Amino acid sequence: MKRRRVEVNLGELDQLLEGARQAPLTDPDYEKLKTALHALVDALTPSRTTEKTNPVLGKKDEPSSQPEAESKGTEDQSSAAKAAGHGRNGSAAFESAQKVETKHRQLQPGGACPECPNGKVYAQKEPQTLIRIVGQAPIQATVHELERLRCNLCGQVFTAEPPEGVGPEKYDETVASMVAQLKYGSGMPFNRLEDLERRLGVPLPASTQWEIVEEAADLLKPAHQELIWQAAQGEIFHNDDTSMKVLKLKRPEGDTRTGVFTTGIVTVTSEEHKIALFMTGRQHAGENLSDVLEHRDSGRGAAIQMCDALSRNVPKLAAGVEILLANCNAHGRRNFVEVAPNFPEECRFVLETLGEVYGNDALARDQRLTPEARLKLHQEKSGPLMEQLHQWMTDQLNGHKTEPNSGLGKAMTYLLRHWRPLTLFLRQAGAPLDNNLVERAIKKAVLHRKNALFYRTINGAQVGDLFMSLIHTCDLNKVNSFDYLTELQRHAAELLANPTEWMPWNYRDTMDQIADG
Repeated sequence: MKRRRVEVNLGELDQLLEGARQAPLTDPDYEKLKTALHALVDALTPSRTTEKTNPVLGKKDEPSSQPEAESKGTEDQSSAAKAAGHGRNGSAAFESAQKVETKHRQLQPGGACPECPNGKVYAQKEPQTLIRIVGQAPIQATVHELERLRCNLCGQVFTAEPPEGVGPEKYDETVASMVAQLKYGSGMPFNRLEDLERRLGVPLPASTQWEIVEEAADLLKPAHQELIWQAAQGEIFHNDDTSMKVLKLKRPEGDTRTGVFTTGIVTVTSEEHKIALFMTGRQHAGENLSDVLEHRDSGRGAAIQMCDALSRNVPKLAAGVEILLANCNAHGRRNFVEVAPNFPEECRFVLETLGEVYGNDALARDQRLTPEARLKLHQEKSGPLMEQLHQWMTDQLNGHKTEPNSGLGKAMTYLLRHWRPLTLFLRQAGAPLDNNLVERAIKKAVLHRKNALFYRTINGAQVGDLFMSLIHTCDLNKVNSFDYLTELQRHAAELLANPTEWMPWNYRDTMDQIADG
């Protein structure tokens, strides 16, 4: 609860303390002194923006009385692994930049050296790069003034042909791509973009922006439907949801639910492609995942589902569909982070043990181990750690060393209650440790909610879901989403005929085949 503001100064505090030596404090004086003390504690307590072990508990000076971990956790390994550098981007990072090859004005390969009489100059393998970055409006306009000639006798008017490549449409496909990027990829509301473009001299009303992206969404639906189908065939499913607001949402008769949610689903396929799906409406994450799994081919093996331990995240499966449930260790770990100031030694043991497990997972990732080799690594190195942690927590609770209703006791109970799905990574190849993949993805919806506040209709929400799905799938697969959205619109007929060939990971190959004829 926010504390009421009370004006105090140092002289008043001195008087209060002197008066307290003679008589009890009055209620107003008590409030002033308490407010000052709380303000002092807030000022002296360092703010924490990370959940890593050292910032939470501080560096350990002495050996703990609890069982020790053999090596440092993920945060220490990753810090040591980072190479020193200034952090600037080299020319190779500018993948979409226009490349301009500039020849030497006086010299040519094989020509005489101007510095020595007998030498010859030859081209170097790597040119010197000069990066020039310029600013421009997100949406630009070109006004073509076509000359008109009129016959003075018959009155016929003759208008010049527009330049090649300039069609009758006012808005190019790139406009829809850029508006979608700003709105659904970066959280910029339509009215904010309207204000920006007005100040830059290219007016683009918010209503027009909506019409443009809605029309583009109709063209892109085949790609979205194909993403859903391919996601259903995946090996690993991550899902979670966050609250959302839709102003005009019709509910079924008798529906008692009041919430609206945006579900995020990230699927990892057998080809190691990652597919992100967003779904907004009255359904929870588990129900939306059920809808996706309805597209799963019969006969496929059991998939892995990673989520937190909320029951609403678990789908009701159709006949013939199986999943292996895994729960998120990051959620379980966070419970100990929250109570760490009150139970530093106990929480240090838990956090360092889990840190070693994450360190083993990072090692498997750095060495690019196969899922089977990663499983073997975890069974050999992480298995004993998790067994030790399980035994320690059981002893703490059963031996009455920790109060079950305390914050620490509840954190332990959470881990023990969900121990089997939390440790699926020790039994199943490819099972992830946590749900962070979809937690990062769902920030797209959170960013939209923070900036635009709501969707007006369910149709608007579905358009947003479509663009968020396509844009974030491109991000996960390191594909230029602006270029992807633009090319899908320009090849709408080919997309409709064969959407499988127009996924983010293969659309470039498809375009090359079209160019080759």
